[in-house]
Amino acid sequence: MLKTGILLGSIFSLATVVLGAFGAHALKDQLNEYGKSIYEKAILYQMFHSLAVFFVALLNQYFDSVDLTIVVWLFVAGIILFSGSLYILAVSQIKWFGAITPIGGVLFLAGWILLIFKTLSSNI
Repeated sequence: MLKTGILLGSIFSLATVVLGAFGAHALKDQLNEYGKSIYEKAILYQMFHSLAVFFVALLNQYFDSVDLTIVVWLFVAGIILFSGSLYILAVSQIKWFGAITPIGGVLFLAGWILLIFKTLSSNI
């Protein structure tokens, strides 16, 4: 899981920088204020959870008594569904993509709650 977590964290972090630059330059005149705020929210949550993937993968390697693999996958799925749907919504203005966003948000919440639960129930 360590290698996978580092790779996924790296890929999503790289994508955050690329998409952030793309949004700031190529889309600056294409998005209205609403679209810009949605796009920026997607960038913010993607970066935080990309770093969380790194963090949890490292924790998983360090503590043998607890398996945090599912937390990493919840964060990855959350990034794809939450940030991905917001990117598409911001650029396309197709409103039904907004219905996907809460699913990603629930996955983020589930990941954090599971991390808390696993930490409290372990002997670390």
